[in-house]
Amino acid sequence: MELTRLNKLISHNTHYSRREADELIKQGYVKVDGKVVEDLATKATLKNRIEIKGNVLFEKSQYSVIVYHKQKGELVSKKDDRGRKTIYDTLPQRFSHYISVGRLDFASEGLLLLSDSPSVVSALMHGDLERIYYVKINGTITQAMELAMKDGMYIEDARKGGHQESTIRSMEFAPFVGYRIIKNSPTYSTIKVVINEGKNRELRRFFGYFDVDVVDLKRVSYGKIDLGALKPGKHRFLEAGEYAALRDYLEYIEGKEGNAE
Repeated sequence: MELTRLNKLISHNTHYSRREADELIKQGYVKVDGKVVEDLATKATLKNRIEIKGNVLFEKSQYSVIVYHKQKGELVSKKDDRGRKTIYDTLPQRFSHYISVGRLDFASEGLLLLSDSPSVVSALMHGDLERIYYVKINGTITQAMELAMKDGMYIEDARKGGHQESTIRSMEFAPFVGYRIIKNSPTYSTIKVVINEGKNRELRRFFGYFDVDVVDLKRVSYGKIDLGALKPGKHRFLEAGEYAALRDYLEYIEGKEGNAE
């Protein structure tokens, strides 16, 4: 079993975040094989006896995932130093330790997944599950856009459409999995797109390159999980079939990683 940073072991198998795990270590609340550990760089495995405040750490095998219909004007963040509303202001308190699978920006809405398992969140964030969006832009969908959607492209200056404080300058866009033009006009156009990446403001940057703005962006599915009729600001747990599909996907990811080693 591979040695892993202690804070990662703790966060993957408890409700503590890595930052909270670091604080526990600093304060002397963590023991490894009976000895107090205060070095944040300490590595261990679950074969070691790890104790947190006297409680033995065991591998977490159970997890839960919720679907949340993020509203426009909410941040996907624990808190905001400018006092803006976050998704955790809307979600019930019992989900305060759940972690979001990626983000939707302040002006976007739609399906957001959250889980109490950091390892599940990590697997989904770095996976290649298809995401479906409805995008409305203030202009025409051109042949150049369609060509880039089909073939992908690299943008040296991808700042337009990104957050003003973002440090990302360039971006490579893989070909879209699919798209369907719903409405195309000189004023506003609507398109359904399917992608399997989750880069920072990817769609806003993509259309920004063509000098149009995304005025509405809504995610309606993530893998086999659909938003359905879930109303804005509401949440639900995954259904049995969705959990089964998720378990199959996680096993597939684990097997692929194992074969790569």
